[in-house]
Amino acid sequence: MDASDDRTDDPAAGLTYAGAGVTREGSLPGRPPGFGRLRVRTRLGVGREVFRTAGRAVLTWRMHRAMGVEMATGSPRAEPGVRVVVGLGAGRLRIHAPCRVVWTADGERRAGFGYGTLPGHPERGEEAFVVELDDDGAVWLEVRAFSRPEVWWVRAAGPLVPLFQRLYARRCGAVLRRLSRASRASRA
Repeated sequence: MDASDDRTDDPAAGLTYAGAGVTREGSLPGRPPGFGRLRVRTRLGVGREVFRTAGRAVLTWRMHRAMGVEMATGSPRAEPGVRVVVGLGAGRLRIHAPCRVVWTADGERRAGFGYGTLPGHPERGEEAFVVELDDDGAVWLEVRAFSRPEVWWVRAAGPLVPLFQRLYARRCGAVLRRLSRASRASRA
């Protein structure tokens, strides 16, 4: 499982679905027909420091790795065109899911990325992890995605798949909140 040499100038190269970049917008306009939708928003805290810490943790794969998710990539951070192989599960039950980063944001009030599925992924679609700083200073993580099964065993799991996706998105928020608090505590 090596993703170190597979970077391209075309972030949509090889994707298994149409509509690359749709997750950039929260309402998922342009989502392909027949794809399920996910949108989970978690409050992380308040203030610019929480935003910076959380945004950095998302963009450098730290949030995923803190969850025990393997992120095999040759890049230290999410950038358009970067290939990453996501490893979920343990031992012989580990699933390897190849993806390509299709967009990133790293601004004053919004940081994160969206990646899309490549051949070999058990689903087709796109998922995004976006940290936002609201006008009132609240910091949020929003996980949004559109997907549909690609392989028989994901189709066979039926209604369990959206449940797993929702639980995974909630765990992302809980882990990112913990990372943000730990960073603040270490500075105090």
